[in-house]
Amino acid sequence: MSEFTDEQIKRYSRHIILPEVGGKGQKKLLKAKVFLVGAGGLGSPAAYYLAAVGVGKIGIADMDTVDLSNLQRQILHSNKDLDYSKALSAKETLEDLNPDVEVVPYTERLISENIIDIIKDYDVVLDGSDNFPTRYLVNDACVLLGKPLSHGSIFRFEGQATTIVPGKGPCYRCIFETPPPPDLVPSCQEAGVLGVLPGVIGVIQATEVIKLILGKGDLLIGELLLYDSLKMDFKKLNVRRNPECPICGENPTIKELIDYEEFCQVHF
Repeated sequence: MSEFTDEQIKRYSRHIILPEVGGKGQKKLLKAKVFLVGAGGLGSPAAYYLAAVGVGKIGIADMDTVDLSNLQRQILHSNKDLDYSKALSAKETLEDLNPDVEVVPYTERLISENIIDIIKDYDVVLDGSDNFPTRYLVNDACVLLGKPLSHGSIFRFEGQATTIVPGKGPCYRCIFETPPPPDLVPSCQEAGVLGVLPGVIGVIQATEVIKLILGKGDLLIGELLLYDSLKMDFKKLNVRRNPECPICGENPTIKELIDYEEFCQVHF
């Protein structure tokens, strides 16, 4: 894209006047391709803002349908979308927000057999999944492909985020070497989640993705950001790359994707 239309100049004017973004940065955003895992609590705010800023292509994967209990936090969907595909609902919402954006919905579950083919042509991956098998799957696929990955997760009143750039810092496995036993980690359905919490973490993830695309600012590489909404407290933990990590270490033992449900002892 060599020139902006009059409508784009007006739409992105607040970006274009920022020296750190400008016309060149906005063109980078319009050419960027971002893949989101999940159109739920984290994926909703992340996708909404990525579309608003003009990320040119957004892939969004979610096999679930919209439930009334989702609407307390999943802002991509509304009452009219109940029992409708979350991925398709996301596409309609985002393209209505910004017609510059191409949204590609994926309604199948991401598994070892399909994830590489799905994400290989995207520039950045944002993981908003809510289960450990998917988190390890997405991490390992991104490491094998050398794709930057924004990770976020939430629980009750607390959230965390980090940015993974293969070769430049630790991966998800370096930080969380093994998944917790399934019976020790209740789901949001079982434990609850404050409605605004995923908005905070999802927007942080989107911010990291935008900075990655623009090549600006300091990223959460080697840092785990922790947020406690009850205390309104942010903390950063320094995390290191594990030289013995089975996927990104000096002598990796995982050279292709494995059975992640078995690894996490979780069965869908």
